[in-house]
Amino acid sequence: MSIPGLPSSIRLVEVGLRDGLQSVPAMVPTTDKVELVHLLIDAGVREIEAVSFAHPKVLPQLADAAEVMAAVPRMDGVRYRGLAPNFRGAERAVDCGLDELVVVVSADEEVSLRNQRLTVGQILADVERIGALSDRAGIRFVVAVACAFFAPARGPVTREERLRVVRAAVDAGADGVYLAATSGEEEPGEMYDGIAEVRRLYPGLDVGVHLHNRNGFAPANALAAMLAGATWLEGSFAGLGGDLWFPGDPSVLGNAALEDLVHLCDGLGIATGIDLDRYMLASDRIVELTGRASSSFVSRGGTRAALAAASWPDAIA
Repeated sequence: MSIPGLPSSIRLVEVGLRDGLQSVPAMVPTTDKVELVHLLIDAGVREIEAVSFAHPKVLPQLADAAEVMAAVPRMDGVRYRGLAPNFRGAERAVDCGLDELVVVVSADEEVSLRNQRLTVGQILADVERIGALSDRAGIRFVVAVACAFFAPARGPVTREERLRVVRAAVDAGADGVYLAATSGEEEPGEMYDGIAEVRRLYPGLDVGVHLHNRNGFAPANALAAMLAGATWLEGSFAGLGGDLWFPGDPSVLGNAALEDLVHLCDGLGIATGIDLDRYMLASDRIVELTGRASSSFVSRGGTRAALAAASWPDAIA
């Protein structure tokens, strides 16, 4: 099956070890994190956001970033990403063997102040310095545009606010930018328009999208992003993580489940290089480690093949 305009392949980035685990109060041991990395690689995942270099007092769950990076397997084609909230975090990150450094900048001023206690302008001033640091270290540099389309307690984010961050990222030498559906209330039309505009303005820029699924639109947003030219999609095993401090029922908050994105791409004939059955071993393991139920549809409903092979229950008299 093919739909005109969709790519033949897409990169999928696993963010569960960072964006997922930061939402779990108890720290998952370093050895278990490394086990998860092995499971992800065995499934074919090749881009893994493994660590954060936030201050340990802010995110104690991720305080073992250096230890994780020292223990993960090094394989050709596998790229490890770490998040730096500021320049000091970036300085720590470049010494840990990362392949890619990401900095998050909210397009919305209020979210920036609440989440990072800095204005958008203050964070953008750091972006230029971090870009130069990444360049000297030979590390790929990516800027994440949080709340790229919609912000809680406010509503739609303007294209000018979104492009302000993208423009600063390009000026800082970013290799890639991703637009984040941070609130989970983003819609396919604005997703398509936003990605397409960035691709048009900066044709040489690698552009991705980070997906949440509060409104159930993550698969539709993934389709819209791919049609608009996005080169990668981001999600988390079992849908773990996301900004759970936003208002709403926790059962619908969090990242898009990466297994659902794999399942979607499989159904569309879009190659990801990820084996869904093997990936589910990692998804099941994170549920076991955290006690958090999966929000993934494929983990709960199964695949077509599984349903076709299932036995009918006894008839009800």
